[in-house]
Amino acid sequence: MRAVIQRVNKSSVTVDGETVGKIGPGLMVLIGVEEGDTEKDAEYIAEKTASLRIFEDDQDKMNLSVIDVGGEVLAVSQFTLLADARKGRRPGFTKAAHPETADLLYRKTIDHMKGMGIHVEEGVFRTHMVVDISNDGPVTILLDSRKLF
Repeated sequence: MRAVIQRVNKSSVTVDGETVGKIGPGLMVLIGVEEGDTEKDAEYIAEKTASLRIFEDDQDKMNLSVIDVGGEVLAVSQFTLLADARKGRRPGFTKAAHPETADLLYRKTIDHMKGMGIHVEEGVFRTHMVVDISNDGPVTILLDSRKLF
């Protein structure tokens, strides 16, 4: 499972002109589920996201997590995080999990974060979404549950 985590001032996701998820300060999390991922991968991504110390403390040192600052999370499923663009010019998506599995593990990730007391808004699985991201810093972190990077 992969995630792109961005510290944001605000973020929102819109489907068919309607805002379906919106947060203030917190984290924008794009989540890609890979074939072979399990609930352990979902838990890893959720726990790592919640505990990343990427918010400044009173000495301007990145020392606080989204939980510490009372921030929110906007989670959006994004299968393109599993794109393989090493060959040719058109990316391949054969490593992305089948939609049923991907949706289940995406939801498990969200449920796990909610269980840690984080307010989570979300996009709509398998739809065309417009995501507005006001990246703060900018701070962007890449996670891979298989620890490939």
